[in-house]
Amino acid sequence: MSGFKGRTLRPASLRQASKNQAMTAGLGVAVGLSAMMMMPAQALAQEPEQLATVKVQDTAIDANPNAEPGVPYKAKVSGDERHTRPLAETPQTINVLTKAQIDDSGYTDLTRILDAQPGITLGTGENGNAFGDRYVIRGQEAKSDTFVDGLRDPGMTIRESFAIEQLEITKGPNSTFAGRGSSGGAINAITKQATPFLDFANVQGTIGTDDHLRLTADVNKVVSDSFAIRANALYAKEDVPDRAPAYRKREGAAISAYFTPTDAFEATLDYYGMRAKDNPDVGGYLVAGKPAPNVPSYVQKEDFLESDVNTFTARLKYRFSDNVRLTSLTRYGSADNGYVISGGRSGTTGANNPGGVYPTTTLSAHQGWQEVRYFANQENLFVNTNLLGLDHELIFSLEYTDNAVKNGVYGVTNTGAFNCITGTGATLNNFCLTGANGALVAGGNSLLKRSIVKGTWDTDWQIKTISASVMDTVDLTDKLTVFAGLRYDTFDFTLDVQNTTTLVKASYPYSDDLWNGHLGVTYKLRDGVIVYATYASAADINGGESDVGTSSGYGGVVIYNGSIAGAKPERSQSFEVGAKWNVFDETLLLTGSVFQVTKSDVMEGANYDTIGTFNSGKNRVTGFEVGATGALTDKLTVQAGATYMESEVLASATPANVGKSLANFAKSSGVVQLKYQATDSFYFGGAVKYEDKRYGGQPDTAAPFDAITGAYTRPVPSYTVLDLFASYRVNPNFEVRLNVSNVTDEAYYLAVYRGGFFLYQGDARATRLTLNYDF
Repeated sequence: MSGFKGRTLRPASLRQASKNQAMTAGLGVAVGLSAMMMMPAQALAQEPEQLATVKVQDTAIDANPNAEPGVPYKAKVSGDERHTRPLAETPQTINVLTKAQIDDSGYTDLTRILDAQPGITLGTGENGNAFGDRYVIRGQEAKSDTFVDGLRDPGMTIRESFAIEQLEITKGPNSTFAGRGSSGGAINAITKQATPFLDFANVQGTIGTDDHLRLTADVNKVVSDSFAIRANALYAKEDVPDRAPAYRKREGAAISAYFTPTDAFEATLDYYGMRAKDNPDVGGYLVAGKPAPNVPSYVQKEDFLESDVNTFTARLKYRFSDNVRLTSLTRYGSADNGYVISGGRSGTTGANNPGGVYPTTTLSAHQGWQEVRYFANQENLFVNTNLLGLDHELIFSLEYTDNAVKNGVYGVTNTGAFNCITGTGATLNNFCLTGANGALVAGGNSLLKRSIVKGTWDTDWQIKTISASVMDTVDLTDKLTVFAGLRYDTFDFTLDVQNTTTLVKASYPYSDDLWNGHLGVTYKLRDGVIVYATYASAADINGGESDVGTSSGYGGVVIYNGSIAGAKPERSQSFEVGAKWNVFDETLLLTGSVFQVTKSDVMEGANYDTIGTFNSGKNRVTGFEVGATGALTDKLTVQAGATYMESEVLASATPANVGKSLANFAKSSGVVQLKYQATDSFYFGGAVKYEDKRYGGQPDTAAPFDAITGAYTRPVPSYTVLDLFASYRVNPNFEVRLNVSNVTDEAYYLAVYRGGFFLYQGDARATRLTLNYDF
């Protein structure tokens, strides 16, 4: 990570840090403490009024308040202050990616960042649903379990890293923190926020192959002792590597203002805006169970994938005393998404085709739009108290959310002229994208000449939820610690469905209550070493996925005997046993765990049909995970992890599914990213990521299986990808970094649609040169 060198640390800020040490979970406080730790002890011993301005020339100051000082890849604490203990003492697997690690990787979109992490696979947008990102954690769907600063982010949007300080992946059911869903885990993005402790400005410009251009700015200004403002900006565009004319374009802004009028009160107000506009290339497709070779980019000129996001967040903190404080989070957000994309599939020209009979590629159109509006308020009361002779860290939480997602359709008409004959026809009747030589035909990227008109809505998904929870962390002895949490959610759900032709409407309302808990125990074997055991539960609802309406097989509403009501919530339970070892003066964290996640009462739908069965499915995932994050030596830094898992369908309304592996599930995956600081000015490194083969299909059930051949029919091959990077700091303010991703130009695939005609392709080799300047 680029550091902020030569920055002025202000005495007033240091005075404020002394006042706020009791609120160490606050954003700016940890930055101030880190800054003070870098100062000589004699300076700290002085009265604040006598402190001189200090210039830090040789030590980079990390703007991330949760980072381990001096260890760029290692986070010390979670950005969610409800985790009251350091990550090395938390009885759960939480993988944390710091901004430094993300920057070195060269990845910017969350899809690529998370795809490199163990235990996570990607899914396709089913039926061509291209809204944003779809993640699968420990075999369980998690596309609706993405959070920003602890609040659910319900829009199925394209997510970017320019405003992210730290990315946290919690493994295992997490409903005590997250509420409904989170069967396999949750993703929480910690954003960059204004800090009153130092002025800094950083600008980066990146150029590269495939017409890559990326510009970012990150500026923090301390206006006074009690007020600071921070702004981040992004502009980026590129052709999809080796898949032009497909392209990606991103524009973003994030503004944060910090105000602390008294020692007891602080407020942070944020705005986040993101505009993404792609001409999206899906990639390849399957032929006879294998990726079709040498598929050209068949994206059509009129195709698009757009996401327009605006969120406003207020964070208010008040300290009543040294032992009682309140954090209030309020957010209003909107996301407008839309897409028309092409899916490719194998075809063959007919006997009457003017060019003869040959294999070719034909296209299908997939489209939809989405309007997301959401409001959330979360109140967290932190109380440190002594009960029955034991010190307790209590958290009482109340939360209200109102999420509404309206989905609609586009009218898509192909006005281009047919260019081939398929089937038994005698006249031109189809669009063939490739000729007899397998190459894209002339004008193939604008062959269809699509006319696109935005149509009416077809589903209106709404859920209002009130939640209450209590958590407690208590040291029973100097070695034994217990964490416990209990959460209650009550919700009102409505799905309105409209036939887009007849405009006939139907409504499916219901309500229910959810109870979930979490219990963890840690035992300190010696300083820096703990063993732990944890149990957690999660629950999800009928129709919990907002983007699929009545597609019951993909998390949409399941109707049974004419009713949506009557189903029990889907239930998940997780058991995990592990160990964490914080070594080398807490600069390296080693972790290991074994786990089992069982999901029962699963709603089983059928493809895109509304009708399904209530609570008839059950599946189980077992496995182990190991990790290492931090400094191996004073020059070598690592972020590494590996997971091995087995999955099995235990019960199903379709007997043939029992005993099969889950869809979108990779047994093994891993990543190792190493960084070597060769000199004070130069470092280099690389990352190797591996993911085992997996098979496409519906969530929460078996991948499609051919009983005759004894093989799964929608495979995604395993892959190994190598990335390299190097950085040279020309002077304290100027740094140059080179990234080469997919060095071997591996042809690899991220996910497959059940039908086989979406085989999402990973990026080809790309080279990027970044100029980084700190003011």
